[in-house]
Amino acid sequence: MLKKEVIWREILVQARLNKKKKFTQKELAQKFGFSLSTVFNALKIPRQNHSIKVTGRFFILENYQKLLYLWSNERSLKKEIIYQGRIDKNILELETEIPSYAIFGLYSAYKFFYNDAPADYDHLYIYLNVKEVEKIKNRLNLPSKFHTSPNFFILRKDPWIKFNKEIMVPEQIFVDIWNSGEWYAKDFLKALEDKLNF
Repeated sequence: MLKKEVIWREILVQARLNKKKKFTQKELAQKFGFSLSTVFNALKIPRQNHSIKVTGRFFILENYQKLLYLWSNERSLKKEIIYQGRIDKNILELETEIPSYAIFGLYSAYKFFYNDAPADYDHLYIYLNVKEVEKIKNRLNLPSKFHTSPNFFILRKDPWIKFNKEIMVPEQIFVDIWNSGEWYAKDFLKALEDKLNF
């Protein structure tokens, strides 16, 4: 995940969880170990679309929804895929076999976060460190051959997700589903918009 996305996610999560709308570039740089120039550059596009406003020593989140949609449009889920394959197994059953070192993404993440699912789904996405891919491939007996219709995806886990108290935050779920191609994605997005009080 790009560093600017990490910054955007943090702003959105803090706004939702703690009603925090005022930030300094220095605090974000220190929290993630980024340079001030990285944070400054991450704020350029949100400034242009007026989702944040920079005033003197701090900046203010002006529009949560606008920033979330900006991130959704900038996100490239395809670039995060480090494995994809087809598993001929019920997805709900497969979820029970996923080890604890993996993080559920997209539809499964929504289901486990809200204890609900607005539609049935038949694709499973998980986040994992690159070094653990072979381990899980052996554990789940994942196919190595390319398939034209994959239903199981491993996404590269970013090291900054651990800074969030929640395992997978709704903002991340939203932008990932926004970038997925499954027909039922629209049902999950609508449900998320309702949950996030758009």
